[in-house]
Amino acid sequence: MFVRVFALSFLVAAASLVVALLYGGPEAVVLVAALGVLEVSLSFDNAVVNASVLQRMSAFWQRIFLTVGMVIAVFGMRLVFPLVVVAIGAHLDPIEALRLAMNPPAGGAPFFPDGRPSYETLLNDANPKIAAFGGMFLLLLFLNYICTQREVTWLSWLERPLARIGRFSMFTVVIALIALVLTAGVLAPNNKADVVMVSGALGMATYFLVDGLGAHFENEQPGQGPSRAALLTGRAAFFGFIYLEVLDASFSFDGVIGAFAISADPIVIALGLGLIGAMFVRSITVYLVRRGTLAEYIYLEHGAHWAIGALAAILLVSTGHHLNEVVTGLLGVGIIAAAYLSSIVHNRRHPAPAATETELEHLSLGGDELTLRGDTGQLSSLDAGFPIDRVTLPGDALPPRDKLNTEAF
Repeated sequence: MFVRVFALSFLVAAASLVVALLYGGPEAVVLVAALGVLEVSLSFDNAVVNASVLQRMSAFWQRIFLTVGMVIAVFGMRLVFPLVVVAIGAHLDPIEALRLAMNPPAGGAPFFPDGRPSYETLLNDANPKIAAFGGMFLLLLFLNYICTQREVTWLSWLERPLARIGRFSMFTVVIALIALVLTAGVLAPNNKADVVMVSGALGMATYFLVDGLGAHFENEQPGQGPSRAALLTGRAAFFGFIYLEVLDASFSFDGVIGAFAISADPIVIALGLGLIGAMFVRSITVYLVRRGTLAEYIYLEHGAHWAIGALAAILLVSTGHHLNEVVTGLLGVGIIAAAYLSSIVHNRRHPAPAATETELEHLSLGGDELTLRGDTGQLSSLDAGFPIDRVTLPGDALPPRDKLNTEAF
């Protein structure tokens, strides 16, 4: 499975390095490779959260995310988005912004001899508004996950009290607003405070809009209700797709800004961050979904959200202070690694019991159908509020692998 999932990413990486060699020689190859590693390290937690959402989407929408979403991630967020930000901030047309990016001042100077700011300078100047938007979006994502009551907790001494407090209406919104006010009033430069406030508020509004619409249409799916077992389709899946794209955009902000510590060339950045980095993040997401890794390593999703919380804090702090991108990447990877190791320890201490012969009698696979029988009284209902004694699924409803996931039942 590993080879099948990652083969395309390795091919794209090899092709990108060849293009880099033709474009800028061996130096460009090194820079593109470094940017690819930077993007993967910064976005590993993104892949875990993507997988938690993607595994609930239908096969069609999974393909949309991995194709159309890939184009948006590579060209939209890693190439076009920075150009648009610079064009708007400097009152330039996009073509002029691209020309500015392709022709930086000699020696990497921040200004041209005539006093005009470079592309890198303009993008860094726009960083507070970008970081405030992404930071507030990710902060709400983190708070709404951590402050929700869950059967499984990782850092129980902290997550359980937060979940109890989170039952109070609007608690997460109050915390997010306090964080935004402190960011604008204390961390951001005085001349950027109003911009940070507006951008942060827009980040919060975007989260509420996308998350709220997605939840609304998910509950409206005919015949399914709010069950987490149901695969998202239609409008619910569409807003899930939008949610994933905004999430990817929020994760990419620090990578795009941090890329200038390695190279200011937009072609090199697009090859490294976009084609190599984003492709590997997509492959990691697919691998996690197909292997059922989130179910096997139960603390991994918790670790990813704690890493998101750390990244949100880093983005908000970066509105007024520069933080090393290597530290940012290592922090996220470190948190997820700790969650992964904790999951391994948990699995060793609590091994999953093997299914007994009696239990297997009530799960039979015959021909093209999977049948579950509830004649022992253990199977009583399926989110419908009425008793049942038998469930039959058509063959095309089964997962395309030999390991059946019966969590839905």
